[in-house]
Amino acid sequence: MTPRIAGHALVEALIAQGVDTAFGVPGESYLAVLDGFHQHADCIRFIACRQEGGAAFMADAQGKLSGRPGVCFVTRGPGASNAAVGLHTAFQDSTPLVLFIGQVASDQRDREAFQEVDYRQMFGPGTLGMAKWAAQIDSADRVPEYVARAFHTALQGRPGPVVLALPEDMLTTPTAAPVMPRAAAATTWPAPDALRGLQALLTAARRPLVIAGGSGWDAPACAALQRFAERWQLPVGCGFRFQDTFDNRHPLYAGDVGIAINPKLAARVRDADLLLALGVRLGEMTTGGYTLLQVPRPAQKLVHVHAGAEELGRVYQADLLIHASMSQAALALETLTAPASPPWRVWAGAAHADYEANLVPTPVAPLDLAQVMKTAQRLAPADCVYTNGAGNFAGWLHRYVQYRGLQHHGRTQLAPTSGAMGYGVPAAVAASLLYPERTVINVAGDGDFLMTGQELATATQYGAGRGRGKLVSIVVDNGSYGTIRMHQEREYPARISGTELFNPDFVQLAQAYGWSSERVDRTEQFEPAFARALATERPTLLHLKLDPDVITTRTTLSAIRSQAQQRKA
Repeated sequence: MTPRIAGHALVEALIAQGVDTAFGVPGESYLAVLDGFHQHADCIRFIACRQEGGAAFMADAQGKLSGRPGVCFVTRGPGASNAAVGLHTAFQDSTPLVLFIGQVASDQRDREAFQEVDYRQMFGPGTLGMAKWAAQIDSADRVPEYVARAFHTALQGRPGPVVLALPEDMLTTPTAAPVMPRAAAATTWPAPDALRGLQALLTAARRPLVIAGGSGWDAPACAALQRFAERWQLPVGCGFRFQDTFDNRHPLYAGDVGIAINPKLAARVRDADLLLALGVRLGEMTTGGYTLLQVPRPAQKLVHVHAGAEELGRVYQADLLIHASMSQAALALETLTAPASPPWRVWAGAAHADYEANLVPTPVAPLDLAQVMKTAQRLAPADCVYTNGAGNFAGWLHRYVQYRGLQHHGRTQLAPTSGAMGYGVPAAVAASLLYPERTVINVAGDGDFLMTGQELATATQYGAGRGRGKLVSIVVDNGSYGTIRMHQEREYPARISGTELFNPDFVQLAQAYGWSSERVDRTEQFEPAFARALATERPTLLHLKLDPDVITTRTTLSAIRSQAQQRKA
């Protein structure tokens, strides 16, 4: 192969992996790679973001939407530190991602040179680490090898992030090394004995419940899951922030198993005599702080199916552990012969009835976020992508928006199971840039928005939301870090400290970034404002002013404070 500098070879290796978009913040430590993007601008684009955390969140969204590793480039030291929030999110969310970090030149190594960090130590793999693999490429001739291994590692088993450090002098070294073939995930089919064991447990059950979620699902797998559930008449809940794994409108859907779970669904999880966990990690959020299932041995019979062998038995001692890829496990479930008349039909019907009853909100004035969410979904296209970061505001999105299964429109929910604030805006920008034909709606709290709101500039610069698909950011402003304020009132009633916020005029801020914007104070103002947002040629921010007392979909700060004071009296 014709020699070229390693920075160009790296870009060629990305193209060979099917990458057409990379996100990042430029740095002098990887100028040779930036020149490679210029050299191959007809095949791949580099999206220059405003902060490395936002860039890493965009790459995470890319990984979630495509199922292939998202790609992010940052410079050394401060750049890598800023990107850590996105790396941690990708790790906890099981998102394939490759983070490339510019590094000091080889002749400066181990002197604590300018911005020098050992990224193998900083991000090194471990049970509770931040990356599946962290390495440094010291030889230009091995660049394609390392890139191929990074993509393989990010995709295999439980997907996750990989870190590659790039010494500055290595990137300018000529190499004739050829690029490697496109990486693909190796898939595993459930063992025949395991499938027979699962069929026996299902046949003996009277109150079974499926909890599906996690990464690694594709459209055929989600369609197969639905057929399996229909054949067996099984109620299906979705794990925390994986609500688009199963069609929420389906008569067997039971709701989302996560933060602010429907109390009736929580009781149903506890009362089940068999839980079939498909792809979910059974972490703190999905298990209600490890209370819905007892640790280490649940009261319910438990079958756990997961692509990562290290996840099986990590927390819960299940009755049956099945190591299998979701793309294969769901198809395997279809081979199981169901009874002619499952005895839990009434149980399944009641689970869905509880879900539908939970969609009925208690009216709130003057601004009802439940009606806001319902209105947005009614007016938005069916393939709309919804994004959010972290905060109590997300409870309205999770409770009232009904997601379709992946077999209909692909991923439609982008949200951090890691609980990372600031995720929603960058994720929405990335989704709009990657799929310009799809409308994207971001819902953000005021504190959440201001962590990465500068990425509105990235959206404007690269034309997000200007095609057939629209880009809308709904900022819910209650002037506080609401989630922390809620916990503060519960533990230390009426003793407010550190949770009040001064906010800018979000309407003017958005306009300064080139967005359209409006303020909404009352429920009846939202529908016409949102309709205008869907009709405009620019991305739009809607600033919703919410009473701070309206803290969750079920209660108020006043009620929480009163209950806490009575408890402490």
